[in-house]
Amino acid sequence: MSLIKKFTVLALGAILAGPALAQDADWDKVVEAAKKEGTVTVYNSQLGAPNFVAVVESFQEKYDIKVESLDVRASELTERLRSEQAAGRYIADIQMHSANSIETGKNQGIQIEPLGEIPNVANIRDDMKKEVADDHVPGFLQAYGILVNTGLVKPEDEPKSWKDLADPKWKGKILSDDMRPLGSGGTMFVVFNKTFGQEFNEKLAENKPVFSRDLRNDARRVARGEYPVYIPQMFAFANDLQGLPIKVIVPPEGVPYVSIHFAIMKNAPHPNAAKLFINHFLEMESQVTYAKAWMLPVIKGVEDQLDPESKRFASAKLLGTRELDEYGPMMDLAKKIYP
Repeated sequence: MSLIKKFTVLALGAILAGPALAQDADWDKVVEAAKKEGTVTVYNSQLGAPNFVAVVESFQEKYDIKVESLDVRASELTERLRSEQAAGRYIADIQMHSANSIETGKNQGIQIEPLGEIPNVANIRDDMKKEVADDHVPGFLQAYGILVNTGLVKPEDEPKSWKDLADPKWKGKILSDDMRPLGSGGTMFVVFNKTFGQEFNEKLAENKPVFSRDLRNDARRVARGEYPVYIPQMFAFANDLQGLPIKVIVPPEGVPYVSIHFAIMKNAPHPNAAKLFINHFLEMESQVTYAKAWMLPVIKGVEDQLDPESKRFASAKLLGTRELDEYGPMMDLAKKIYP
């Protein structure tokens, strides 16, 4: 290679590398500032889940930054943030909440900040990029399938599809999260309506599903043989039932889901540590931890590092979720179909 060509290649490489080097330097400043802040406060509804604790511990060990966790029910989280901001008390750095709950909170006056550049957001899978907003970003998905009692349901009789649940043979045999209020049952109802049409919900209603509002205990009721089928079964809530006579079916047409997002709060006391925590949550190790707990990852390549059962859930096709503007009309429709 001639001296001129060599110089040209080196100069071009330097030009192309310039923005990347600048971004790296900017992020290094965020990391340095986060370590000086020394703490990050995360408001969440993980309720002490081992996978969340594991990610928190790995973050603390890696960066020597303490994580303060306020762990409350999802229904309480928005009100806690609203009341604190109304009183001028800025305690939370991050809210870890469903995308719809974050948007609902914004409509109620809860203020959050633009996220700015967070490097690992670039690794979010293509089918989830539509959920990346200026001020909140997905961290993982809670997805739902069909739970069956393997002692009561023979393999040949298992519902292979959501549509199979409308078969009259399941009349009076389906335990379900209530589809009329907010919650997993309501999300399932909306997704069914959008995907299969109102007629499917009407046929399913003819089978008289028994409504309940205790997600964890309902799965155990199926395991005990009280009912042969439960819908919608959150994958993660079946993880600790392994060894019992249950099976989670992942319908091939896809699964309803709820996406759990991160947002940085207005006047966050530790804004750089907040960015660093979100970036850490989107690292491969953290996403694998969640995927092994049967939560769906949001970054690319996680499935390659999983055991076959965890991979079965992580690779589930997404059927849809409930959008914010669908709450009122769809709840009214559910009450009409399921009086």
